[in-house]
Amino acid sequence: AAGLLEKIENHRMVIPRGDRSHAVVEPYLTDQWYVKIEPLAKPAIEAVEDGRIQFVPENWSRTYFDWMHRIEDWCISRQLWWGHRIPAWYDAGGGIHVGFDEADARRRSGIGDDVELAQDDDVLDTWFSSALWPFTTLGWPEQTGRLERFYPTTVLVTGFDIIFFWVARMMMMGLHFMGDVPFRQVYIHGLIRDSHGHKMSKSKGNVLDPIDLIDGVELETLVSKRTTGLMQPQMAPAIEKATRREFPDGIPAFGCDALRFTFAALATQGRDIRFDLGRIEGNRNFCNKLWNAARYVLMQTDGHRIEAPEALSVADRWIRSRASAMLTELVGHVENYRMDLAAQCLYEFTWNEYCDWYLELSKPALQQGSEAERNATRHTLLSVLETCLRALHPFMPFITEEIWQRVKEPLGIAGESIMRQRFPEPGATDPEAQADIDWLKQVLQGTRRIRSELNLAPSLRLAIRFQGGDAGDRARFEQFEPLLASLARAESFGWFNADADTSKCAVALVGDLKVLIPLEGLVDVQSELGRIEKLMAKEQADLERSRTKMGNRRFVENAPAEVVEQEKERLATHEANVERFREQVRRLESLRN
Repeated sequence: AAGLLEKIENHRMVIPRGDRSHAVVEPYLTDQWYVKIEPLAKPAIEAVEDGRIQFVPENWSRTYFDWMHRIEDWCISRQLWWGHRIPAWYDAGGGIHVGFDEADARRRSGIGDDVELAQDDDVLDTWFSSALWPFTTLGWPEQTGRLERFYPTTVLVTGFDIIFFWVARMMMMGLHFMGDVPFRQVYIHGLIRDSHGHKMSKSKGNVLDPIDLIDGVELETLVSKRTTGLMQPQMAPAIEKATRREFPDGIPAFGCDALRFTFAALATQGRDIRFDLGRIEGNRNFCNKLWNAARYVLMQTDGHRIEAPEALSVADRWIRSRASAMLTELVGHVENYRMDLAAQCLYEFTWNEYCDWYLELSKPALQQGSEAERNATRHTLLSVLETCLRALHPFMPFITEEIWQRVKEPLGIAGESIMRQRFPEPGATDPEAQADIDWLKQVLQGTRRIRSELNLAPSLRLAIRFQGGDAGDRARFEQFEPLLASLARAESFGWFNADADTSKCAVALVGDLKVLIPLEGLVDVQSELGRIEKLMAKEQADLERSRTKMGNRRFVENAPAEVVEQEKERLATHEANVERFREQVRRLESLRN
């Protein structure tokens, strides 16, 4: 009627809707509570610049600075049902009164009970409440003994995705209210993703419940858990299909220790941690290996009085030395927050050196040694196992506690629990014993590799010959001849002259020393040639496929770097295997002549 309307026209647009509720999202201006952030951000930036707070790995400090230098005022009010209520009250005229509670607000503003007040309906941003955590949990604003003792703390462990939301805000609040940083170091770990590298979320249906990994879960129960209560019910069929494909038999029980150790082993200094059941299955096997090793040790020591030995065998000295070296390496990894390398260090020592090698080396001493030698071996078996249990305990608390309760008595150790024992400290190492046993291991590995390559039965006793080497090799042979005879299942030993013809022998090298096994009369040449040529043909086909792949420019240039690197390693392995098979064929052919 006033003639002010110019025209009316249709305007096509995409109506924004909430991802979960599907309600129309309509933006409009509202009154909110803000924190003026610049005065708080500056001291927090300086705390990292001057080294009072360190990020581990250090490169995350760049992410922190990038956020902090571009920081904006912080909106701390939220329109939610749950949370800490905004401590502000309004009178009828819109005046704002702030206090710890309503009575405190009235006192601060000097108003009586006759003035009606209504508390703000909003709640605090959860990150605002969380930012106060380092000191409010210790009794602040009261100056408690706990606050004095535990603030600041040493290290904060968290993920990179909340460096700004939580870590930076704790720094700002701590410096403002306490006058000091809340922690000295911030250890940043990656985020756990599924085996395909996707973020775990209920809407995707790829979340793994730790309880299901610990106790196991049947397929139908797993499907039900993943498809019930979805914000987007239409996703249920796809989630069910993916779950049945990935876990056709459900999830077996792996136990708490295997899960805990797996997470430690995966804690690399990268952004993402790809989690798959294969890793946890391997660590469940590790738990079983430790348990079976402990059973062997306890069987060998049960009913025997274990006393501190007066003398130790080379094998005893070696494993004690290796345990000390392992502890030195372990402590270094933990101090540098390399929990993945710490777990690897423990795994390799426990499985490869203690279980695989020392337990085997102990058997001849326990079966054929003098009483003093048996006592020394039993004491070493127990004491190194006990050291290993204490080192493993933070990573695998339950199985180590159970075994330790059985090991402590024969060693005369007092204490109710392994968790109250001191973490083991490195001792002296024994380079001479380590060099001696390394020589023995190489000889045994060489003979076992020959057995494997020629498909010789483990029970078959072999004639073992040596050629070359030096006086040290001969001295070690004389020292270890009884052990070699037992562990290599040797029928006889001998030494070839330097000019002796060894073309009809399988060979393994230990430095300049040749370990030789005469093959004449030992193998069916025709049958063995057929077997090896068949294996070589398969390996050759794999080699050609790998060469074709690496010769494809599109693959090399476009595939992820780690995939290309894996293919390079695969190619090198196939080439080495083909050459090894060719060498075996040449040696077998020589037996025909």
